[in-house]
Amino acid sequence: MKILVVYSTQTGNTKTIAEGLASGLGEEAELFPVAEAPEPAGYDLVVPGFWVDKGRADKATLGYLERIRRQKTAFFFTLGAYPDSPRAEGVEKATREALEKGGNTVLGSFRCQGKVDPEARERTRRKLPPDHPHVRMTEERRALLAEAARHPDGEDVRRAAEFGAELRGKAG
Repeated sequence: MKILVVYSTQTGNTKTIAEGLASGLGEEAELFPVAEAPEPAGYDLVVPGFWVDKGRADKATLGYLERIRRQKTAFFFTLGAYPDSPRAEGVEKATREALEKGGNTVLGSFRCQGKVDPEARERTRRKLPPDHPHVRMTEERRALLAEAARHPDGEDVRRAAEFGAELRGKAG
């Protein structure tokens, strides 16, 4: 089975999860950063992964998703928000819809919290008004950022590998 894992990363979070997932998929899994990724045609399973930018996949990944057509797929992503948050659910839904629009069969998805790039936070702070929820530093936001800074951790990588093994079984 030919398996392609493609990832886009800004802080290293998504690359860490991609490596864990690829280990679970087995030695047939080929791992590439999105900028170096081959065409997805010809693979039995294509698994793109990305960091969340403004509530969706980053720009490079969005372009790559459009190239995946009529294939078995799954996807994974990292984000600063909690993985069970409405924000994460929205990202998952939009990504699934984008892949299905290309006639793909989506076998599953994996979400992981990850540290937030300090430069991205600063850019957001400069662009948005001080009372915007992504700028205002409440106790809840401090707690979220502190928790995000601890991820991905060993448990997240283990779960990504388990997800990879499950995908391998589904795609088989």
